[in-house]
Amino acid sequence: MQLPRSSGVLLHPTSLPGPYGIGGVGSQARRFVDFLTASGQSFWQILPLVPTGYGNSPYMSYSAFAGNILLIDPELLVEAGLLNAADLEPHELTHTAGWGHPRVDFEEAKAYKTRLLLAACRAFEKHGTAERADFTSFCEAEGWWLEDYALFMALKEVNDDLPWPEWDKGLALREPPALAKHYRELGDRIYFHRFTQYLFARQWSGLKRYANAAGVRILGDLPIYVAADSADVWANPDLFRLDDDGNPAFVSGVPPDYFSATGQLWGNPLYDWEAIARTGYDWWIRRIKRTLDTVDLVRIDHFRGFESFWEIQAGKTTAMDGRWVQGPGTKLFDAIEKGLGGLPIVAEDLGVITPEVEQLRDHYGLYGMKVLQFGFDGDPNNPHLPHNYRQQLIAYTGTHDNDTTLGWYGDGDQIPWVRDLVQRYLSCGREHEVHWAFIQSVLSSVSNIAILPVQDLLGLGSEARMNTPGTAKGNWQWRCVDLDLLFQCQDRLATLSGMYGRWPG
Repeated sequence: MQLPRSSGVLLHPTSLPGPYGIGGVGSQARRFVDFLTASGQSFWQILPLVPTGYGNSPYMSYSAFAGNILLIDPELLVEAGLLNAADLEPHELTHTAGWGHPRVDFEEAKAYKTRLLLAACRAFEKHGTAERADFTSFCEAEGWWLEDYALFMALKEVNDDLPWPEWDKGLALREPPALAKHYRELGDRIYFHRFTQYLFARQWSGLKRYANAAGVRILGDLPIYVAADSADVWANPDLFRLDDDGNPAFVSGVPPDYFSATGQLWGNPLYDWEAIARTGYDWWIRRIKRTLDTVDLVRIDHFRGFESFWEIQAGKTTAMDGRWVQGPGTKLFDAIEKGLGGLPIVAEDLGVITPEVEQLRDHYGLYGMKVLQFGFDGDPNNPHLPHNYRQQLIAYTGTHDNDTTLGWYGDGDQIPWVRDLVQRYLSCGREHEVHWAFIQSVLSSVSNIAILPVQDLLGLGSEARMNTPGTAKGNWQWRCVDLDLLFQCQDRLATLSGMYGRWPG
């Protein structure tokens, strides 16, 4: 895959401003696209668009195929005639949500959006036959994942949100009589989950068309693993390494690394790659195809897990006690390439990377990643320093898992010689804006693609960090309070993008 020299910005839609407790896909999203085009950017990188689960994490979702309905824009529902303007009064939202607040309150946003979506669902039945026919077509086309997801979510609601292995045994094991009984009894709930997925799909596709028409491509994100408490595992238990009760027998993670001295214990169930291979890797082909229906390119998180993965026995309290196990490697990617006719994939190749992982990445010509924050360990051969970059990679100042550049640089625990090295390498004194020195460094590098977190463009500190790996609380909440602040750096970003040959065309 060859990509022209260009650049973009990392911002998840939940972080957009607005009055409804959480960002979405409406007018503020289009305004952000306008900023990208005006500043010479070709990419909008996002996190997974899936429904968030434990810890509100998009990497711990109830489904690898569904969309996050909290992103649905209420104003677009008014335009569609499904709500009245008066319905949008945010009675449920307190001062901790809405315009001007830098944090998402997921519980408040969920309560508010659920009320609106239930009202829209009731109103939809009064619409014309054309709209209902479109909905029926959507359900038929997406039924291969949508039916399991809608039933799963309905069952979670009537089971007090318990993980599915704790449901009645007949439901947990998907015995046909139990499923048929609840399918009849939960018809309205199931319909609601189908309908809200339809709304999300239509609104998101409209935003994607707007971005693509403006010359902006969406770089999406696909976690390698899925959550144990998900429709994916419940509906396809044979594809995962589970015990007799449906719980993971072995779980995912990584050994001690840059982010954690005890490793990262993610807890996702591991795949049964032999069973998946017997299906011709069908589930994985469908998963990536479904993701590429919503984005233009997809970054696969934890790419190294396809070459070999860290296996941890369920019940361990840290990720230190595990072992590397051989992954599916070229067999999987050959099947995906054949099934899709190409591999528009970016490999997240950070962490403990071996020559075998690099060989797998390079065999398919996939773009990897380099993060400037990782470069300052005193080794001039550090691959994250721009003078060691190659063209076929994406250069970042930082990612959603890093502190912001200013937060990282100003960290009280930061070793003084690291700050000194940063100043000498980037030719910036203490009085300079170090975040712009980072931005200029990755934009001027030889890498074909450079991606800048919006927090670095705004010069924000650690209060704007999106995620701290290894922690379960307080993540994914940051919001940009006003896009006007971003437009104030438009000319500066545009100048650098043009200077370093990244302006489209």
